[in-house]
Amino acid sequence: MSLPDLIRLNDYNGDWARYEDAIYDVFENDIKRHDLRFRGVKVNTRRAPEYEQKWFTFWHLISEGSVEAERLPDLRRCERLRWVRWIIENGDAETEIEIWENRRKSEQNVLLWFREEYLVVLSARGANYLLKTAYCTDRTHRVQKLRRERDAAT
Repeated sequence: MSLPDLIRLNDYNGDWARYEDAIYDVFENDIKRHDLRFRGVKVNTRRAPEYEQKWFTFWHLISEGSVEAERLPDLRRCERLRWVRWIIENGDAETEIEIWENRRKSEQNVLLWFREEYLVVLSARGANYLLKTAYCTDRTHRVQKLRRERDAAT
């Protein structure tokens, strides 16, 4: 299975409302309603707190910011929303996806890093995973930090 195409704002003539609806449809079909699994284990998403009638996980996949109420959409994350499912489902089969575990506070996470460009984070939740976030790793310091963490874990 090949990497899914990007979803570009230009394909919606720059109309953010239409674009947001389109990428939310992708989230619903590819992630929320899909029986998404990593290594046979169910991957869940978080609904609450909803914002503008859209699930919490959706906003964490398409926006950035440390204060929830002030998160801003990130077009690079929006464009790559289809990649989330593909990376999770192809993590073990695709050589360009590096996988390791880390611990953040009390959470045990699995990181799936595609081409050192895009990172998907799953958090262990009992017998399942929770899809925490996904983002582009385009900042030099972030890439270096992830490389060090990956190298130490593998």
